[in-house]
Amino acid sequence: MAAVDLNDLELAYGFVSSAGYGEHRAFVSLDTGRIYWLSEDGAVEEEEVPEDLETSDRYILVPHQHDLDLGRPLALDFAADELPDQLDEIEDCFHRRGAYGRLKAILQRAGCLEKWYRFEADATEKALREWCADNGLEVARAQPV
Repeated sequence: MAAVDLNDLELAYGFVSSAGYGEHRAFVSLDTGRIYWLSEDGAVEEEEVPEDLETSDRYILVPHQHDLDLGRPLALDFAADELPDQLDEIEDCFHRRGAYGRLKAILQRAGCLEKWYRFEADATEKALREWCADNGLEVARAQPV
């Protein structure tokens, strides 16, 4: 079982989720735990990526936030618990572009933006750990230097 560094996986997940679905991709090697990053323009890093990266069953695609229900559903779960009186307003944020900017403005006004960031980070880590377990990857965390 290959070990993947959780910090690296979180960065790759953020990269994948920072763009439209499929625009940014990252693959984890099931043999080494190494992560390869790709954008629509090709490899992100200078190092070569394996030729069979997108065709071999030895590499697995890092999920997008929508794959793990960490977008709108997570925000609405948080709002239901923390700001139930503003749930309709928050739900309405997701019917137009710029949803997260509007969501963060509401959370800032309510004084719970930092709480949201912690909630989101905890949910992301939990989901990525579960994703690793489901895909035969061990989770490791690099030791600080």
